[in-house]
Amino acid sequence: MQPPPKPARPYLLQYLRDAWLRFNLTRILGALALMISALVAGIVGFMWIENYSFLDALFMTMITVSTVGYEEVAPLSDAGKLFVSVYIFFNLLILAYLLSVLSAYIFEGGLRTMFAMLKNDQQIRHYSGHVIVCGFGRNGRKAYLELRASGADVVVVEQDEAILSAAPNDEHGPMAVVRGDATLDESLRAAGIERARALITALPKDADNVFVTLTARELAPGITIVARASLKSSETKLLRAGANSVVMPDEIGGSHMANLIMRPEVIRFLDMISGLGPHRLRLEELRTEELRPELRGQSIRQLDVRSRTGSTVIGLRHEAGGFTISPPSDLAPGPGDVMLFLGTEEQIVRLLDLFRAV
Repeated sequence: MQPPPKPARPYLLQYLRDAWLRFNLTRILGALALMISALVAGIVGFMWIENYSFLDALFMTMITVSTVGYEEVAPLSDAGKLFVSVYIFFNLLILAYLLSVLSAYIFEGGLRTMFAMLKNDQQIRHYSGHVIVCGFGRNGRKAYLELRASGADVVVVEQDEAILSAAPNDEHGPMAVVRGDATLDESLRAAGIERARALITALPKDADNVFVTLTARELAPGITIVARASLKSSETKLLRAGANSVVMPDEIGGSHMANLIMRPEVIRFLDMISGLGPHRLRLEELRTEELRPELRGQSIRQLDVRSRTGSTVIGLRHEAGGFTISPPSDLAPGPGDVMLFLGTEEQIVRLLDLFRAV
């Protein structure tokens, strides 16, 4: 027997409520004000023209507005008939205006946005082993696109609607988004922090990145955290807060520009690996346990990766923590070791097809 579906989460209900309030709030309030004014005008008009009591005037106003066709309290005078004719005409205009506001909400995307948000929430609930990207600025967007291109499931946490609306269409499918403050526990929980394998925090302020790191490490002690920093002094704080790695884009950019002068061909080769060059190369890793059972325990020569796939074994990280660059052909990867491969996209795809266990 399947468990009953969980109710919508508080952050989602809050977002939908805010979306409703943001949608043409002036028009909705204007329509309500017109309706109230019409009711007041009807009551006052019947009391003044026909000398009705308040209760009789309210009754005549309601049956006139609702067009139910009940009999009048008393026969109307000529002035009363003229008043009712004009009153019905203006009420029809007000009703038409109210219907136009509601129709605009449905057809201009308000209702569709609500359904999309509910679908997005269900999508995130089914994710496991995904990556959370906090902040969708330049760095966060680039990280998102790279992760999606590599086939990873990604959830973006961003509270600025302008940034999200300016995001390009994702060719890999709809973007899973939590619209909220990444420094809040409920936003990270909504992104599935307990089920995620990694988190990238790329918020503009270093203090916010420190706070996200602390929160994420508390909510998911085993998660891998990569944090962005602008100041060198923030690097140590982020590492103390629990980040596994800290990236400083400004520092990397300066080194990159200097190396373009001193070592231009090396940088062009690195650009190919990072996907910035005209001929993109791809780095891939495989743990020994991920190899097909019949290939485990074989040496690099016996695996014959180069002739079978065209890719190259460029490194081997040992279980003990050491690293071997260009490992010798007689070296056999042991349990827990990780082999690093370099090749084109087609070569790496062929490598994974031939060597990785299904």
